[in-house]
Amino acid sequence: MFRAPRAIPDLTPAPTASAVRGAVLRAPLNGSPHPARDAGKRIIAFLGLTLIFTAVSASLAIGIGTGGDAGQLIALAVMWSPGLAALVTIFAFQRNLRGIGWQLGRPRYLLVGFALPLVECSLVYGLVWSSGLGALRGDLFGVVETLLAITPGLLSGMFLALGEEIGWRGLLVPQLARVTTFTRTALISGVIQAVWHWPFVLFAGFSSPAPWWFALPVLTITVTLAGFFAAWLRLRSGSVWPVVLAHASFNLYIQSGFNPLTRDTGITEYIVDEFGIAFVLSGTAIAYVCWRLRHRLPEVAKGRRNPVATIDDLAPERPA
Repeated sequence: MFRAPRAIPDLTPAPTASAVRGAVLRAPLNGSPHPARDAGKRIIAFLGLTLIFTAVSASLAIGIGTGGDAGQLIALAVMWSPGLAALVTIFAFQRNLRGIGWQLGRPRYLLVGFALPLVECSLVYGLVWSSGLGALRGDLFGVVETLLAITPGLLSGMFLALGEEIGWRGLLVPQLARVTTFTRTALISGVIQAVWHWPFVLFAGFSSPAPWWFALPVLTITVTLAGFFAAWLRLRSGSVWPVVLAHASFNLYIQSGFNPLTRDTGITEYIVDEFGIAFVLSGTAIAYVCWRLRHRLPEVAKGRRNPVATIDDLAPERPA
């Protein structure tokens, strides 16, 4: 009688979740034979569209202003110029809007995005008040009451911040990370975002009581340094939402919380606010920590010679 050969059991261990994740991360971007070239084309297209959309919104902001109902719509158009450019770019290349980092990611990164700006602002303004470089209006109970009262404003702030972050961290950072190192990705994206603010600082009244020749360089350095934290958080979490939350949190607690609670004592305008030297110092410390933690990023963010896909590229996409 014929007897079928006995099957030999496969003793190869099953791949771990981290191994599967690493294998996926090494997949080429969207099946493109030239992923680095593809990333470069997307970056160029995005920057060109951002320039066009920003030129229109900046012209309106400079000519009409950002006050009143019409001004609020103009401010919305300004902040959504990079986001609209990113969405148009991605759809033009993919015929869908995948790859932005729409998934929420792990809750701990959302918590970091919300909490770190609040902690940074609390430390900076607390030191300013205690040193006499600025004075606190009221008492600490008033500070807590104010911060709690304005926190619901995060929702509207996130909608505004989403417009910028879809562009800077949804598209620009992941594409840069495919062709260069984390350090260059953070620097380039931070510098571009900082320069993008220049027309509004110089001509549209987005500034502080400090002279423009002081405020503009300080803001440029501050935003560039913030690019390290934003890039690290985006690449580490695989999601754009923690960065959106961080952007909204920083703007809200400075503009609606700590600034109104601070009284000028002579040089306060040079110390605090987004245009103050204090946030250059705190931003330098945060940027350095993120730079030291770059080894914890996915392979895509470490400047490998062969560009790789990120977690949010896993779903199949239609070719352009």
